[in-house]
Amino acid sequence: MKKTIFTIIVALVATMAVKAQQISVVYNGETKLYATLQEAIEGATSGSVVYLPGGGFPIADEVKITKKLTIIGIGHKVKGENADGYTTITGNLFFDKGSDRSAVMGAYITGDVYIGNDGNQVDGVLVRYCNLNAVRVVNNKCLETVVNQNYIRNDSYYNGATGEFTNNVASKVQQLNNGVISYNIFTNTSYYYAGAIQDCDNSSVTNNVFYYRYSCDNSSFDSNLMACVFSDSEVNFSISNWEEIFVKNAGVSPNSDFHFKGDYAQYQNQCGIYAGTGFSDNALPPVPYIVAKQIPQQTDANGKLNIKIRVNAGQ
Repeated sequence: MKKTIFTIIVALVATMAVKAQQISVVYNGETKLYATLQEAIEGATSGSVVYLPGGGFPIADEVKITKKLTIIGIGHKVKGENADGYTTITGNLFFDKGSDRSAVMGAYITGDVYIGNDGNQVDGVLVRYCNLNAVRVVNNKCLETVVNQNYIRNDSYYNGATGEFTNNVASKVQQLNNGVISYNIFTNTSYYYAGAIQDCDNSSVTNNVFYYRYSCDNSSFDSNLMACVFSDSEVNFSISNWEEIFVKNAGVSPNSDFHFKGDYAQYQNQCGIYAGTGFSDNALPPVPYIVAKQIPQQTDANGKLNIKIRVNAGQ
């Protein structure tokens, strides 16, 4: 007797429920499963990839990352058949001594990402495709922190360290020295709190959208879309009405639509998050996701269900 597709789906759902929220840690082709994020971090070998499914994963401040890990969720605004909800990390992530070249991608983080909090040099940490409170590089010995294509709800600090801050929707960045600040949209419009780019010295600040900047010594400003212009040499465009720039401005949130509209649409490919290397609206990390599928209604004469699924990886 041929099995119906309903029977197959029930069996698959039951199997998935048993494995719900298990964390896969992959190293050198081998996979281990863990029940909590703390266990995964502590049990992983340096160089491992930690895959977080949809769901919530609390982490205590006592847990420090002291090895090279790439932590990848399924995204912070995933919809449809590719995921069950989205990945939420509840708490802060601390990248300390030994975690050079680590990364976190594709997660909603309720707290901050701290780098070098133990006072040691931690280089090359990547934060991408996340929605988080802030990035905090705690000491200026840390090099090459890369923050790219995130929603950053609060003020980020580099404390004089180097790095790149590109294609983000962010409130503010401070003290990023000898670095690159490009293609961001900064939502902080307060003059009294020193604007959106503050004390970022000897940096290249280009192709951003922001309202006001403060005390950036020896930094070069070019091709930014600004409201408060200091001199003709540092800006090519000027904002006349901040509220009229974007299709929908709901603050640092995926609910916003930061495509330009009206007279500002001409700057779409020059300034802001969609210029330069661009911005992923889907915020899909590099994990497989379904792009096409073909599922018969019943098994064939041999009792086999010939399912065809085509997958792709995130950016």
